[in-house]
Amino acid sequence: MKLLLKLAELIDSINNKFGVFAMWAILISCVISCANAVIRFFFSNSSNGWLEIQWYLIAAAVMLGAGMVLRVNEHVRVDVIYGQLSTRAKVYIDLMGLIFFLIPVMMLLMYLSYPLFTDKFHSGEMSSNAGGLIRWPVWLMLPLGHLMVLLQGISEIIKRVGWLTNQYEMNLVYDRPLQ
Repeated sequence: MKLLLKLAELIDSINNKFGVFAMWAILISCVISCANAVIRFFFSNSSNGWLEIQWYLIAAAVMLGAGMVLRVNEHVRVDVIYGQLSTRAKVYIDLMGLIFFLIPVMMLLMYLSYPLFTDKFHSGEMSSNAGGLIRWPVWLMLPLGHLMVLLQGISEIIKRVGWLTNQYEMNLVYDRPLQ
């Protein structure tokens, strides 16, 4: 179990790095958006390339930040019954959701999205917009993002099994949002 917990720690650290990248991608996207608007207003000039870079950064932030969202337990969940259960019951529900839903769905999405990426990569597809960019980097975000959520799901399974066997201590408090 100690080796598996080390693996979970490694996965967590990788997703932390992608989470930091996602945070910076959003900030850079906002700066580019602002600069593009200012340049368009004052100089009547704009660039499709810069607009597409914004889209690419947002795609990267969403796809690469998803694993981090799962890691910090801030993902969307239906909390009608879950919030009333004991911590142990919540851990079992989390395990069932991770094993029977998250892992298979992420594997399916990776299976379906990887050929899309390889097709765009090998064809060298370019944006049809004047001054547009190559498309494969944004298509890479799909299988890579799904892979990172899959790996984080495995990490969460390991940590929850470790918690159930009293070999790992984790914060399992989930604060319901105020509505």
